[in-house]
Amino acid sequence: MSKECILSIDQGTTGTTVLVIDLSNRKMPRVLGRKTVEFRQYYPSNGWVEHDLDEVWRSVISAAEGAISQAEGVNKFTVSSIAGVGITNQRETLCLFSRSSGQPLTKAIVWQDKRGAAICNSLRSEELWIKKRTGLVLDPYFSGSKIKWVVENLPDVSGQLANGEALLGTIDTFLLYKLTGCKSYCTESSNASRTLLFDTAQNKFDDDLMSLFGVPSVDCLPEVKDSAGEFGKTSGLTFLPDGVPIAGILGDQQAALAGQGCLTRGEAKCTYGTGAFMLLNTGCDFKHSNSGLLSTIAWSHQGNVTYALEGSSFIAGAAIQFLRDEMAIIQSASESSQWAEGVQAAPDIYFVPALAGLGAPYWNPEAKGAFLGLSRGTTKAQMIRATLEGVAFAVADLYCAMKADFPSENNVIRVDGGAAANNILMQFQADCLSVRIERPANLETTALGAALFAALGVGIFQDLDDLGAAGERERLFVPEAGVDSDKLRDARINGWKRAIRAVQVFSGNND
Repeated sequence: MSKECILSIDQGTTGTTVLVIDLSNRKMPRVLGRKTVEFRQYYPSNGWVEHDLDEVWRSVISAAEGAISQAEGVNKFTVSSIAGVGITNQRETLCLFSRSSGQPLTKAIVWQDKRGAAICNSLRSEELWIKKRTGLVLDPYFSGSKIKWVVENLPDVSGQLANGEALLGTIDTFLLYKLTGCKSYCTESSNASRTLLFDTAQNKFDDDLMSLFGVPSVDCLPEVKDSAGEFGKTSGLTFLPDGVPIAGILGDQQAALAGQGCLTRGEAKCTYGTGAFMLLNTGCDFKHSNSGLLSTIAWSHQGNVTYALEGSSFIAGAAIQFLRDEMAIIQSASESSQWAEGVQAAPDIYFVPALAGLGAPYWNPEAKGAFLGLSRGTTKAQMIRATLEGVAFAVADLYCAMKADFPSENNVIRVDGGAAANNILMQFQADCLSVRIERPANLETTALGAALFAALGVGIFQDLDDLGAAGERERLFVPEAGVDSDKLRDARINGWKRAIRAVQVFSGNND
């Protein structure tokens, strides 16, 4: 078999998925092997979310070994067929590890973690210039307040940062350090742009932002490279030989944008994973949002930066997990479609999925999730339906904000992620937005995007224009049309707005 396979590592919030992807047929990438390994979530205090980085690393090893084992023998694949490694990752999660050994110095502080809320509140007077420079809002979601919390609360780690013994970075940085035997300490632009330390327009870490968030020296920050190219080579691994280039890295949502083929200005995608994340390609235009969205880097290639507008709803698939694991209303995620079929929730019953606060466009980390409109006659099926609808309403808010910031004639949203397999959710999304929802046959477009950029990095592809889309479309969801449908849509949206206001008031935010 020719050397045209990529090992793609998709390191997510609840587990790691590794794919072996054959790119010998440029227009039809083929998955030869796949393995997912979940790991534990830690909640040591109210609003805190942590990962054990040793467990994360073991999940990468196990998933890679499983994917390679499954691929062996398919189309004469052997491990020598792997031309390079791609990485995509949960983005804002903060990792701190030893420069000498690569061993974690503390548990990772996950993007969902809210311990930096008080720090963000103390910096409100600086919010406007922070947003102008970074494209981000001042929120504990991002890495900056997590770093400042570590500096102020973990003196041992803070001391090691100051003397150069400790390194910090997002998950991609930690994985790259481990994959290369502690030789390569790098990141790339899409991940760096999520730290609150990065001048997004200038594509570099910013001294003023570093000082504001307590970073003692640029030496404890990774080198920022283009998203495609050689980041280092494998060393000392059990599942790959030494010398395989790590050739492409993208944050997970940017990887999904690439994997969905949204390479042209104005194209948009939404990923329904743990949360729901919508990105719209704005080309070379670093567009500042006036509607509560984020301006972020999509990717950088050969020194040229592509930007995106992003809206983040922190709970999507996690809402179904909440019904299953905490509420015990369902036994499996797939059950939700069966229960929700043929029943109505909105405009009578709503679920606001603010289980980790409200993201864009509201940015209220203190908000709590809520069911509204319940009565003695409310059924289990209606509550399940309301949960799915709540995810769709939150995404609708993101889309409307994007249209306000960046009007375009594109009325198609490409979708991916595990929860995008839910037909009830996707049809309701189309109905409440009056747009077409396009779902590819391959929902793992995040891993595909990382693989495409790695292929670009090793020369399988020569340019961004060579990258294809996610492949064949599996289904198109078309909004229901008609006067009655329009009236019901308006009633549902108006009820959602009232539900959001109620949650905001309950959290002490009357805006």
